[in-house]
Amino acid sequence: MYIYLIRHGIAGDRAKYSNDADRPLTDIGRNKTKKVAKRLFDLDLRFDIILTSPLVRAMETAKILQEVQLCKKIETFEPLSPNGDINIWINWYALHKSCNSIALVGHQPDLGNWAEILTWGKTQEKLIVKKAGVIGVRISENGTPIGNSEIFLLSSPKWLV
Repeated sequence: MYIYLIRHGIAGDRAKYSNDADRPLTDIGRNKTKKVAKRLFDLDLRFDIILTSPLVRAMETAKILQEVQLCKKIETFEPLSPNGDINIWINWYALHKSCNSIALVGHQPDLGNWAEILTWGKTQEKLIVKKAGVIGVRISENGTPIGNSEIFLLSSPKWLV
């Protein structure tokens, strides 16, 4: 299985929103995210499902991925919220091994930490996913994905558009 950890696009200023979860993408964030999504489409990337954080900026990012026809199905997935638990995703993964390619839309530092856990079995807080950036991780078909996966892509949006 291939998973693509995709960080939400550029969002509104924190100071202007009383609830961080309500911050939407800015016009620049929407445009950059759409360019990244179109580039992924041009690279023949498609997802079986997109799992997204319930925060507005992540859901808007997932919707853009869907609008560019990278995937038809989006599901809100609470563990992709800030400080979400990767173990809940591991349980989800165990039930959905038939998927070939999925996108996980969420937040930094969580996405970088999840990639580290999948690759090295622990976090080192070294991998950074830029806004609208992507980390690609190949999950081994054998054994646990934790510490048994490999990163095959780490790209900021400027290298994709």
